[in-house]
Amino acid sequence: MSSDLFLSPDARHESLRDFPLVVRLPIHWGDQDSFGHANNVSYLRWCETSRVYYLERIGLKAERNPAGVGPILASLDCNFRRPVTFPDIVQVGSRVTGIGNSSFRMEHSVVSENLSAVVAESGSTLVVLDYSSGKSVRVPDEVRKAIVALEGRELGA
Repeated sequence: MSSDLFLSPDARHESLRDFPLVVRLPIHWGDQDSFGHANNVSYLRWCETSRVYYLERIGLKAERNPAGVGPILASLDCNFRRPVTFPDIVQVGSRVTGIGNSSFRMEHSVVSENLSAVVAESGSTLVVLDYSSGKSVRVPDEVRKAIVALEGRELGA
């Protein structure tokens, strides 16, 4: 992992100051579609990248051949605010907004450095799954503690 991938609080866009994890990602030429701006899938991919880094920080790694307990995406939504184009860099923040019994809700915000504005907001629900049984399980206590530590605050459902 590149050290310049993660932004310190003082290097972030002001709208991302309350996000405990913010990554900085370049927009690639191939992210654009025939309309000349980043395709909607690119926004979701940027959020996914930030989400996976967040999951690694709390001890829930996304693995290729999962075994045991791990995360699985249950739902995803995205509100597109403004188009972005190459060349640009986006800052993507991720945070947990609530923890349930076997799931937790995340929020993601995407900021264009060229526009100095939020260009998309996304939400996702992740379920903790026992991959051997295919059934959801309670969010492990160590993961709950890691989320609270990373967020710097208590979280309810």
